[in-house]
Amino acid sequence: MSLAPPRPFLACLALLGALSLLGTLSGCSDEGSGPVAVSVIGTPADFATPLDYLPDPGSKLYLEATAQGLVAFDAGGEILPALAQRWIVQDDGRSYIFRLRRAFWPDGARVTAKDVGRILMSRIDMLRRLDPYGPLDAVQDVVAMTGEVIEIRLATPRPYLLQMLAQPQMAVLSREGGTGPYRRVALDKALGKALKLVPVERATNESGDELPVPAWQTRILRAERAALAIVRFQQGEAALVLGGRFADLPLLVPAGVDRDDVRIDPVQGLLGLAVTGNGTLLDDDGVRRAIAMAIDRSQLPVMFPVGGWATTEQIVPGQIDLPEPPAVPDWSGMAMADRWAQGQAVMKRWRSEHGDPPTLRVALPKGPGATMLFGLVRHDLSMIGLTVERVEMAAEADLRLVDEVAAYDSVLWYLGRIGCARKVHCSAQAEATLQAASMAGSLDERMARVAQAEALMQAHNGYIALGAPVRWSLVARRLTGFTASPRARHPLNHLFRSTN
Repeated sequence: MSLAPPRPFLACLALLGALSLLGTLSGCSDEGSGPVAVSVIGTPADFATPLDYLPDPGSKLYLEATAQGLVAFDAGGEILPALAQRWIVQDDGRSYIFRLRRAFWPDGARVTAKDVGRILMSRIDMLRRLDPYGPLDAVQDVVAMTGEVIEIRLATPRPYLLQMLAQPQMAVLSREGGTGPYRRVALDKALGKALKLVPVERATNESGDELPVPAWQTRILRAERAALAIVRFQQGEAALVLGGRFADLPLLVPAGVDRDDVRIDPVQGLLGLAVTGNGTLLDDDGVRRAIAMAIDRSQLPVMFPVGGWATTEQIVPGQIDLPEPPAVPDWSGMAMADRWAQGQAVMKRWRSEHGDPPTLRVALPKGPGATMLFGLVRHDLSMIGLTVERVEMAAEADLRLVDEVAAYDSVLWYLGRIGCARKVHCSAQAEATLQAASMAGSLDERMARVAQAEALMQAHNGYIALGAPVRWSLVARRLTGFTASPRARHPLNHLFRSTN
């Protein structure tokens, strides 16, 4: 199969050139020792109501910067203290006790263990509805032991609890805001919709009075379209662009971005199409299998030449915490011609029973990379006799893109993200097996049942795996402290600008 040069490249080039010529960008220059300007790909709504827009990069970054949880990730993926200054694990992993550091809400009120416990329990209840078999399933209670000490009690040990507590969904946030490490302050109108963030922890003089915040400790944060963020970076008006995904990757070449300024995060997670429609066509096991094997994944590295990136046909990218390697599709290794031939036979059988199949609606994000992916899906499904159309609303879709970095290092994240609770076409047998796993008496028994569920979900073809997620950033040469992250997390308080 050959792919013609994608038209989105030309459109992007024209857009970027027009923006540069018009000089529409304004804001805080990132030269000298001024504030560090950061653009994250997204919209201002990511900052206004961040919990509603997770897992968008803008909402994640804003929560990470302004509303830390008990613990946090550093850029290397290690757990760090955040609102909790230290913790201990007792009772063979069934009790986590955290001592809170001295912290205040934006209105000046002291943060107490009771406040934190109430907020965390609410978040845990919410997340368990979406991830019913993850590390929060065993939480029995969150208890304030004293004004500064909080305990999370579990019915049975869960090894990935701290990783889950470091997620932005577990941010300790009130209506007025969070506890830092940054706080939002009023902005000059010249900066438009950008946010100005200053550290919550302030230096003081000998009298205990807070000193002014040095300009280099201030962050100017914008959520904007990828094209605007790239141009802003190219013009030196931003030191950092975060939140890049595959959909916007093709913008970099026509924009003339230097290869050395692009950083790729070595992330794992899900990039593929979840089957969210139902009806006679998609309820047919043979049709879902035919769709899964019809897509020529070998074309993806050509379309998205990202170093080290690999495609996959499996839900789970590796063994992780499974007792054995994950299941492999029974068609893996077949030549594309043979896979298309099998798919054509399936659709011939389906037509003989039901007539012409309906057009499949595919929901993809905006961006030239998503347009290229849609072109591939449309071509390959046409090879087995299916037509597709692109839609914007995920609720209207038969196939919906899933593009997320794994929140914790367990196969349970992968299965939970595409399970019945997420309204993905799911296997009732796999769901029952996961329920049995959650009640297992030992970790070995639990993971043995999870392995059975994984094989059932792979065979069900309710999710069509394509590859690992792609996460990229643009980093100015004078910015130090940036590290490629296996979790695509880049704390703003770890960044510094070189004076050389």
